[in-house]
Amino acid sequence: MPSLPPLLGVRRAPTDPSGETAREDSGAFDAALDDTELRTARAAMAQGRRQAARSLLVHTGDDWDRRGHRLTVLAGDPYAAAWASDWLAAEPGSADATGLLALALVHRALRGKEEPDRAREACDRAAALAPADPTPWLGRLLLARALGPEHEVLAAFTELRRRHPEHHHAHHLLVARLAERPAGGRSEAHEVYDLAELAAADAPADSPLAVLPVVAYAERYRVLAATGLAPADPAASGHWSGPRARRILRACFDWWLEWEHDEHPRRHIDLNHLAFALSCAGRPAEAAALFQRIGDHATPAPWAYAHPEPRAAFHAARTRALGQ
Repeated sequence: MPSLPPLLGVRRAPTDPSGETAREDSGAFDAALDDTELRTARAAMAQGRRQAARSLLVHTGDDWDRRGHRLTVLAGDPYAAAWASDWLAAEPGSADATGLLALALVHRALRGKEEPDRAREACDRAAALAPADPTPWLGRLLLARALGPEHEVLAAFTELRRRHPEHHHAHHLLVARLAERPAGGRSEAHEVYDLAELAAADAPADSPLAVLPVVAYAERYRVLAATGLAPADPAASGHWSGPRARRILRACFDWWLEWEHDEHPRRHIDLNHLAFALSCAGRPAEAAALFQRIGDHATPAPWAYAHPEPRAAFHAARTRALGQ
């Protein structure tokens, strides 16, 4: 992929939080998605038993997208920092315990309950213990995306991509931040679309980064709606009706129909983005196929971009698509 456009010195457009940091509707969403082993390990940790999480992370190995997903979800529990500290006291030098503590402190910092510098230092310690692991840099990127200057976003993404060029979560975070840069000229001429298409083209044919251009359109809609430059009703905005948007939607839906690797840990995030875009573009038959595959695994983003109650927005779109 060609060099990323510079992110320095650009004013951020005021927005609501992106899908990576938006509040989840209690009881409506489970960040673990369909990972039953992850849900089991999380429940065991809530009971003070860390062996399931320890085994889970050992078993995950260097499947970096899955490791990032699992550590991020485990770390999202309000008591995760305490669990990780106890684990680290029992196993000093454990890269898994150190990584979990780092991500837990990141989550606390994003909730305003921890100093960001302490979370950054914890990520640095985790990175020193596991130099090949991109996950500590995912923690740095989560912090930078929400709280840091733009040069910090780019630096963390560069380190992360050097370790795992196709990192799914990292690309979503970068696209979310880049979408907040002001645009000039035509409505479909924003650099976030260029970056997303370049990343999709550069990735292997079976990579879920193929859906990144659709994610870019959702993130850009979030910014436009939050700043009053697009209607609050995404279906009435015309955002998905331009020639570039139609081409991207067609290509991404066709790619999904042919995709044979339906086990990616974050695939339901992509499916929700595709279903959202197709619903907004007035293509209910195609959206219905996505809703059938999503089942109960709705995600806050991108439904939170269209409605203060994302679960209600998801169910309304699904009902329209399926004719229920």
